Amino acid sequence: MTMTYYTLGNSGLRVSRLALGTMTFGKEWGWGADRDTARAIFDAYVEAGGNFFDTADLYTGGTAEAWLGEFIAERGLRDMAVIASKFTMNMQPGNPNAGGNGRKNIMRAVDASLKRLGTDYIDLYLMHVWDRLTPAEEVMRTLDDLVRMGKVRHVGLSDVPAWYAGRAQAIAELRGYEPVSALQLEYSLVERAIENEFVPFGTRHGAGIMVWSPLASGLLSGKYRPVQAGNTGRLDGFRNSTHPGFQKFTERNWAVVAELEKVASELGRSMPQVALNWAATQSGIATVILGATTLNQMQDNLGALDFEIPAGLRDRLEEVSRTPAPFPYSYFGSHIQGRVAGGATTGDKPSGYASPVLIEGEPASVSTS
Repeated sequence: MTMTYYTLGNSGLRVSRLALGTMTFGKEWGWGADRDTARAIFDAYVEAGGNFFDTADLYTGGTAEAWLGEFIAERGLRDMAVIASKFTMNMQPGNPNAGGNGRKNIMRAVDASLKRLGTDYIDLYLMHVWDRLTPAEEVMRTLDDLVRMGKVRHVGLSDVPAWYAGRAQAIAELRGYEPVSALQLEYSLVERAIENEFVPFGTRHGAGIMVWSPLASGLLSGKYRPVQAGNTGRLDGFRNSTHPGFQKFTERNWAVVAELEKVASELGRSMPQVALNWAATQSGIATVILGATTLNQMQDNLGALDFEIPAGLRDRLEEVSRTPAPFPYSYFGSHIQGRVAGGATTGDKPSGYASPVLIEGEPASVSTS
């Protein structure tokens, strides 16, 4: 395959469209890859041209960061590698300030991650999840301080409400802090909620979306079926869990899986490849995080962008996976727009249209070149 690269959000940081997720590095959680397998997965990704590595202090109790740092150092790839790591989760029971998004924990967490990774800086540092407490002002000021100190290059947010992301970006713009360059969010054929708020926010305000769980924790790989018998994957252990990330077994989702299987068969591609291709080529998506536990899975995933999904087949995936727009987006249809515009025909600006540019000493003009 030929890897292509996008700049992340409005930053100048170039990242591959497929990122390597390391949550599967280590078996501390009862599943995942051992060291040799993780190294083979890492090597296959690098040799395919990948340069974007996603990890977090929480992942496998720190093993993921440590192994990733070692693999990068062994191959002398630090200048090439774009490392993304995250903070928020508490790994010190009984210490309430060893987690969350307060300044004290962020400063503690970044130093611990730098030590495990064996590096002087992290290319992209993200809040892992909204703690429902810490003001965006405190988070953005602290992240900006880390950039000024040279410990971090760019910053991002993961698993936050859209209003919080909007406020954080507005604070950064107003105060001259390092802006949010990335949003890390769940997105797949069975989880499309980010299309209503986050995709418009990201495309309009300079935050590239990093997709996690593009295969819906393996549901879109085809290894699960509606009946219990024969299912041996990780999702089965969570059938009765209240964890929202694993609530995938629904009639609607089984319909998506069935249609995906048909489309994949017609394309002569694997189900994971088609699901990954669909996610990576959706509006506003900067990169898709691959999470493999075997070398074969990684090799298959790396072929996800070697083809295009024809419009007709894409329409079928769109139809089966579409979810009703929630209020107020359900209210913004053509009947409302017609009343807003007084019945006049309106549309998007034509290609090449630019806002008026004021040149000193000359009247404002509109460039259409």
